[in-house]
Amino acid sequence: MERPAWAPQGIDITVPSVSRIYDYYLGGSHNFEVDREAARKAMEFLPGLPKIMQANRAFMRRAVRYAADQGVSQFLDIGSGIPTFGNVHEVAQRARPGARVVYVDHDPVAVAHSKAVLEDNPDTAVLAADLRGPREILHSPEVGELLDLERPVALLLVAVLHFIEDADDPYGAVAELSEALAPGSLLIVTHASYEGMPISTEEAGGAVDVYRNDVRNPLIMRNREEIARFFKGYEVVDPGIVPIPEWRPENAPQDIEDADPYTFAGYVGVGRKA
Repeated sequence: MERPAWAPQGIDITVPSVSRIYDYYLGGSHNFEVDREAARKAMEFLPGLPKIMQANRAFMRRAVRYAADQGVSQFLDIGSGIPTFGNVHEVAQRARPGARVVYVDHDPVAVAHSKAVLEDNPDTAVLAADLRGPREILHSPEVGELLDLERPVALLLVAVLHFIEDADDPYGAVAELSEALAPGSLLIVTHASYEGMPISTEEAGGAVDVYRNDVRNPLIMRNREEIARFFKGYEVVDPGIVPIPEWRPENAPQDIEDADPYTFAGYVGVGRKA
C-alpha cells in the first residue's frame, strides 16, 4: 500500500484507525482503504453511522456557539480527530475573535494534519496525548501557553468517551480534568448508546464487534444514567442530556421531525461547573 504524503512515517497504515474512520463518515479524504473497509463493514450492521457522525458534528458546532455566547473564549477539545469543515476553532473564532483552542488526539495522522492546517493560526495548538492521561494534557506546554485555567474553559469530549473502557477509568479522567477547570467552565459531551437505536441491540452489536475485532478499539455503549455520571459537579443546561437532534436544534421543531432515526442513538449534553 502506497503511503500518501500526508501520512506520517511510523504509523501502520494496514490497521484501521477510529479517527480516520470518523473522517470517512464525514466525507473527508484523510483515510485509507483499510479504514473505509472497516467503516463499510460496520455500516452493514448500522447503516446510519454516517448520519450519526454528521449529526454529532452539527451538535458540536451548536455547543461551541452556545459556549461562545456564554462568554467562553477558551476551548480544550480532547479526541479532536482530523480537521474538517466547521471545526471548533472556526466556529469559536468566528463567534469570538481571539478565542483560543487546544486540540488533543493520540492518532498521529490527526495530530500531523491538524498542525498543518493550523500552522498560521497563533490562537490554536495541537497536542499528541490521550484522554486516559489527563495530567499529561493539563501540564503540557500547549495548554500552559495557550489556556488560562483560572478562567472558564469549554472542555469538549465529543465522540471519545465511548472508546474508553471502564477498566481505564474514564470517570476518573473526566473528574481530574474538571477539577482543574475554573467555575463557569463548560463540559460538552457526546456518547454512543444502544438506547434510541431504530434497530435491535443484537443487530447494532455487530457494528460494536467490528470496532472491537477489526479496528482493535472497543466501542463501549453506555445508557443515559451512566453517561450522566460524567457530569458530576456540573449543572446540566437545558434541555438536559438528550438525543442529538433534541439539543437546541436551529430550526426546532422542524429539525427534530426531519432528523434521521439513527441520529437518536446516543446522548449529548452540556454542563456548567458551579
